[in-house]
Amino acid sequence: MHKRARQAVTMAMAGTTLVAGAATAAHASVIPQAPSSTPLTRTAPAASPAASPGTTRPIPTDLAGLGAAFNAALRTAYAEMKKAASMPSGVSTATSFWDAETASGKPMRYRTVASPYWPLGTKVRITYKGKSAIGVVEDFGPAEWAVAQHDIPAIVDLSEKMMADLTGVASNTVHVRFQVLKWGKGGVYRHSGTGYHLAMGRR
Repeated sequence: MHKRARQAVTMAMAGTTLVAGAATAAHASVIPQAPSSTPLTRTAPAASPAASPGTTRPIPTDLAGLGAAFNAALRTAYAEMKKAASMPSGVSTATSFWDAETASGKPMRYRTVASPYWPLGTKVRITYKGKSAIGVVEDFGPAEWAVAQHDIPAIVDLSEKMMADLTGVASNTVHVRFQVLKWGKGGVYRHSGTGYHLAMGRR
């Protein structure tokens, strides 16, 4: 080959090599770098210390006081229930009356009731067809003959106002349920007679 022709071929090949090398370098410059092999670290939240086995947390003072108050209330309620269960109760005939004066010296009023067997001052609940009233023994009566003439002894005499409130009729004779709530400390008219065991809750 002619000398000049060889030189031209050599120069062309060199140019081609330069162009290829430049292209390779440019391509390499846009290739994304591989992520770093060093892992990212995150700060974990501090763990709360675990309670050691077998330990109990102290009860707050307010809860302890509430529990003590609740237990005291239960004991009181139980004592009252036990006491109420031991007080006389049952079904009686009730009559009605109204006097200007009572054996206790107190004026006649709505809650005045009379009994031949319960002490003056005794509190008693009277219930008629689901409606109740609380009376206080402030007089004596009925008389023995009045107590005995009914199918169930008439051991309690209600004020006419209480009788009217419970039954709708002031002067009336009805069967009622009675429950002695508290014994009075006053005098007693009789300690025996018709209906005495009923009044004392004895069968």
